[in-house]
Amino acid sequence: PWLAPYPPTEQVLANRLLPPLSAGHGLGTDELGRDILSRLLYGSRITLSIALLAALIVVPIGLGIGTLAGYAGGWLDKLLMRLTDIALAFPRLVLALAFAAVLGPGIENAVIAIALTSWPPYARLARAETLSLRHSDFIAAARLQGASHSRIVLRHIMPLCSASVIVRLTLDMAGIILTAAGLGFLGLGAQPPSPEWGLMVASGRKVLLDHWWVATVPGLAICWVSLAFNLLGDGLRDVLDPRQST
Repeated sequence: PWLAPYPPTEQVLANRLLPPLSAGHGLGTDELGRDILSRLLYGSRITLSIALLAALIVVPIGLGIGTLAGYAGGWLDKLLMRLTDIALAFPRLVLALAFAAVLGPGIENAVIAIALTSWPPYARLARAETLSLRHSDFIAAARLQGASHSRIVLRHIMPLCSASVIVRLTLDMAGIILTAAGLGFLGLGAQPPSPEWGLMVASGRKVLLDHWWVATVPGLAICWVSLAFNLLGDGLRDVLDPRQST
């Protein structure tokens, strides 16, 4: 059967560059005779883990900086927003490449590099939400009851800002996945023989003209997963903000 399971790193040079739907290899094999379907399935755990771990780091950083700047105002707001503007001035992928080159190749360093370059939009969004909330009546009532500034930010403002940030995150997951795949493609993410999608595309570019499936299959997987996150973000936006539903 062409869906027979194979270890993702098993090399069988006699079966190298088999086309899709070959015996035992539903999506063909790569230049080392490794089953592409098996590598694609195992590689999804690596690529999505990098993206999800980066998202778990990005959201608290962006939400914390944005709510602090919007609630405090004054010089602290100006300082944090100027730092955010500086971070936004650099293209995300270029800045991630710089951090990954300094930290060194590897999955953990790729997560850190993506997180360090992805937080500014969330800080901007959280600050805008905080500015619209900090003069609300329920915030004034909380102050009159003796609530501290930290309690107001953590218990009242941050939960109300979380919905917009989560929607932005799901819409931005496609960019995070592409950045993770780009780092792998350039050799700054997961290292061989890990079946990471960007690394699979990089290995297939050498035989792209004659054996298109080696690079095309992981490229299509990146495209479909990115599209799925975009559709998820649209759905969450309609659920969390009924005013924008169509």
